This record gives sequence, structure tokens and C-alpha cells, in this order.
Amino acid sequence: MAQIQVQSAGVTTGPNRVAAPASGATVAAAAAPIGGGNQFLSTSLYVGDLDVNVADSQLYDLFNQVGQVVSVKVCRDLSIRRSLCYGYVSYSNPQDATRAMDVLNLAPINGKSIRIMYSHRDPSIRKSGTANILIKNLDKSIDNKALHDTFSTFGNILSCKIATDGNGQSKGYGFVQFDNEESAQTAAADATKGMDV
Repeated sequence: MAQIQVQSAGVTTGPNRVAAPASGATVAAAAAPIGGGNQFLSTSLYVGDLDVNVADSQLYDLFNQVGQVVSVKVCRDLSIRRSLCYGYVSYSNPQDATRAMDVLNLAPINGKSIRIMYSHRDPSIRKSGTANILIKNLDKSIDNKALHDTFSTFGNILSCKIATDGNGQSKGYGFVQFDNEESAQTAAADATKGMDV
């Protein structure tokens, strides 16, 4: 049993006892108003957590196995041309983009698991922290896939990431962003009720 604390809208509810599956994880819900979920089908994907040596051609070869890729770009620093460790892949139809997220999310390239989410032209959703929860006190053996699998039962996950140090080792906490606030609140509420998360 581990102590859990849920924070929402700047108010902290009392500590409760919970059987947390993620090795005694503490969950804190980010405070932000929300507008509900994916309202369109996107053909463009954000691909993050890339190894610094991943090239456009590697992304193309991997993602083209799933469907017809229209464009691929690994983003680079303009002055030194070093990879910024993220990029974008666009498909000709939204079904291929959805399939790529399902099949390739957390797949390894050059020994690092990539993180895929729909590309949103408006960064306000990502930056607002809407439907984002912070999970603390994770066992160091928990990886992105285990975190994703644990919390996907509560709703559609836009992004899921374990914080790591410079050597790629877990710092013992991570983030899960759902496509709607209701899923995030359900995940946090179930955790505080002592239900398995």
C-alpha cells in the first residue's frame, strides 16, 4: 500500500491509502479546463524521444511499412544541424496515421523507444497541461510501455513519458496526457479510492 495525493485546480484532497500497481505511484492531476477530445482525424504525427542519430530516411522506412507516407522530417537546430530528437511524419490518410500510432508507438529506433502522438498545429493543448497527470514514486523498472498500458484503461492517451536522466535511467516519475479531462480525473479518482490503476 502506498500513500497517494491528488491535486486538481490547486486544491489538495486528503491523503488516502491505495494499492497502486505502478509500484506505489503517486498521481497528481494537472489543473486545466478542457474541451473534449480529438474532434478531427489527423494525418500528421509527432514523433518524439528520437535518438540524436536518427535520420529522415530511417523514419520514412519504418513508417512507410504501415501506410503511404507523404512527408518525413527530423527537426534540427538551425545553426549546428544537430537533431532536436523529435520529428514529424505525415500520411495521405488518417487511417494510416492511426494505425502507425497503434503499431509503432514505443517501438525502438537505434535503441530508444519512440513516442508518437497526433501533431497539433495549435500548441496550446500541449502547453496547457490539459488532462495531464503526474505519476510519482514509480519503480525504476517501469518504462514508457508499462506506464501506457497501465493508464490506457482509463481512456485515449495522447502522450505518455517516463522522465529520464542523461543516461536514460528513470527518475521515478512520469506523465500521462489523455485526450480529455474526464479520463484524467477518472484515473486520478480511481487511484485515490484505492482501486487498481
